[in-house]
Amino acid sequence: MARDLTKIRNIGIAAHIDAGKTTVSERILFYTGKIHKMGDTHEGTATMDFDPDEQKRGITINSAATTCPWDRFGERYTINLIDTPGHVDFTAEVERSMRVLDGAVAVFDGKEGVEAQSETVWRQATKYNVPRICFINKMDKMGADFEFSFNSILERLGAPAVAVQYPIGQSSTYQGMVDLIRRVAVYYDVEHGDKDRGKSQIEKPVPEDLKEKVEQWRQILVEKVAETDDVLMEKYLNGEELTEEDLRRGLRAATIAFKLHPVFCGSALKYVGVQRLIDGVIDYLPAPLDIPAIVGTDPKDETKTIERHPNPDEPFCGLAFKIVSDQHGDLTYVRVYSGRLEKGSRVLNANRGKRENVSRMFQMHADARNPIDVAEAGDIVACIGVKEALTGDTLCDEDAPILLERPTFPEPVISMSVEPKTQADKQKLGEALTVIRREDPTFHANYDEETGQTIIAGMGELHLDILRTRLVRDHKVEVVVGKPKVAYKETITKKAEYIRGKHVKQSGGRGQYGDCVINIEPFDGTDGAGKALDADTLKKWGWKDGVAFENKIFGGVIPKEYIPSIEYGVRMAAKTGVLANYPLINAKITLVDGSYHQVDSSQIAFELAGQLAFREACGKAGMTLLEPIMKVVVTTPEDFVGNVTGDLNRRRGMIVNSDQRGNTRLIEAEVPLSEMFGYTTELRSMSQGRASSVMEPLKYAPVPNNVKNQILEEVG
Repeated sequence: MARDLTKIRNIGIAAHIDAGKTTVSERILFYTGKIHKMGDTHEGTATMDFDPDEQKRGITINSAATTCPWDRFGERYTINLIDTPGHVDFTAEVERSMRVLDGAVAVFDGKEGVEAQSETVWRQATKYNVPRICFINKMDKMGADFEFSFNSILERLGAPAVAVQYPIGQSSTYQGMVDLIRRVAVYYDVEHGDKDRGKSQIEKPVPEDLKEKVEQWRQILVEKVAETDDVLMEKYLNGEELTEEDLRRGLRAATIAFKLHPVFCGSALKYVGVQRLIDGVIDYLPAPLDIPAIVGTDPKDETKTIERHPNPDEPFCGLAFKIVSDQHGDLTYVRVYSGRLEKGSRVLNANRGKRENVSRMFQMHADARNPIDVAEAGDIVACIGVKEALTGDTLCDEDAPILLERPTFPEPVISMSVEPKTQADKQKLGEALTVIRREDPTFHANYDEETGQTIIAGMGELHLDILRTRLVRDHKVEVVVGKPKVAYKETITKKAEYIRGKHVKQSGGRGQYGDCVINIEPFDGTDGAGKALDADTLKKWGWKDGVAFENKIFGGVIPKEYIPSIEYGVRMAAKTGVLANYPLINAKITLVDGSYHQVDSSQIAFELAGQLAFREACGKAGMTLLEPIMKVVVTTPEDFVGNVTGDLNRRRGMIVNSDQRGNTRLIEAEVPLSEMFGYTTELRSMSQGRASSVMEPLKYAPVPNNVKNQILEEVG
């Protein structure tokens, strides 16, 4: 018998670092009966933070998946839950999780409201069309302010948030919340909540001193829900009372359509409000049937689109969204979008054109496994036996191939060298880096022939530190590590036209002849005013890796079969750079003329001609270096604002915003990454340990001339 897909929820917990995501996940697992001994991030015992680095540092690094049951209105539901990291260095874990989720719970700190990384994960959820509900956590924390946090969701995220609960007290007076839909107050024993795991909830009438406030907030809720539904609006305008059922049904439809985001509140640490948050997941977040059919393309014809519905009778298709190396065989996490996937079956990897075996399948509970024989549309499972798949690959029925959209990941901004300590470590290092590369799409590694060093690149200092630890601990490779380096890029500043690249070699026998003429101009994928060009135009111009290539050869001046060779030569030259061996980006190359020799011309000759023309053109197009600029948000007590801003200015930082939050100040700045090494330690020192900061990659910007000359001298 086919399962009821309306009873499945695929959700993620996402938020800024330290907002309490993992604690919320732990409480959900406890209340759904998946764990009986409660873990704690601060003690390093959280179920979902099972990696030794996570337990040591008290942060989430890897997204962890689990499946748990929940009863609502007498029906049994299945929740597939993914706990994602909050630290920007592990943004790939959030990105790939969002790609396969149907809904998300965004967690906010009750004192801080929307923070820097909250905005990032919110953008990622918007990018992949993931409906969200919000949970304002830590309502018992000193300085917690529900209305401030709620307003920050409206203002900083521009999100159509609507409260479905209102707190009874906050900070030291926090006692529970009012359910705005049912108009009842729910009291918890906040002080001793951890003794009975928050199970003692007492429902009472709304207290007199809150009645007016509750009615104001409920009226806003009713109006906003009515505005999203014509039937409810008519009922509302006719003066009829909207029932609980009306509000829930209307709010569910509005949440799935991104018209509203219900907001809950509580304290996960004190076991307050989590059960009602799980009710909210069931009530308002979509089942697999509620989301549009997944759209892919035909691998043989990318202009042809194919739809797959969450139906077990349709051909199987799924997305491999995470690879985890394991001594018993790599685990490939797959979100099943249509059809059925059976243990022992063969599937097609549409991206690689190879067949894969699914020898075993598991439902995961963090790092524990529950073997299963079949997975159906809507499931998230881990498979063993899949050898070739990388993150973002489509697995599908061999007789009905489809290519699904891959998640996209940011480019690394920081690198460092690693060298094996002994000859025996050399081979192990290569194997270990291959494994890590499969697991982590934001990790890059390449071997530098000149220096004999291996250069690894990632999203930040913490990311590289974790990678180095994994090499030593998990892969038993002893390495000598160099200092972290910034991933600079090269670009051009002006247009250069009719630049010829000619490769001619006559040395007895068959010669080599390739000749091409190109124009080069600055181009960043936008129309010049910052608006991104449409996908068709970018595709026509071959926009890839920051370089566009357009062919304007007419009349067979260069035979068609040599054009791809010129493009390949240009792109290879762009990858190695011209000025200082950094990749060149933000350029458009147009092939306008050339010539060929009937006997001596070859693909390799035109490839070399393309490289010569490109390097010559770049030399005439005013080259410069670009450096990664980080968005840095510092939270500091007023006493240290002068120290912090002075230090940021010294680091070539530009302060773009400063917000007062109670007795603390939030300073937002744009600072070159090269100036931010070791910043966390220095910030603690200048603020007596009371200030904190987060940073994330923002953009690339030209390096000032004096700094550029210094970099070029270092490169030699």
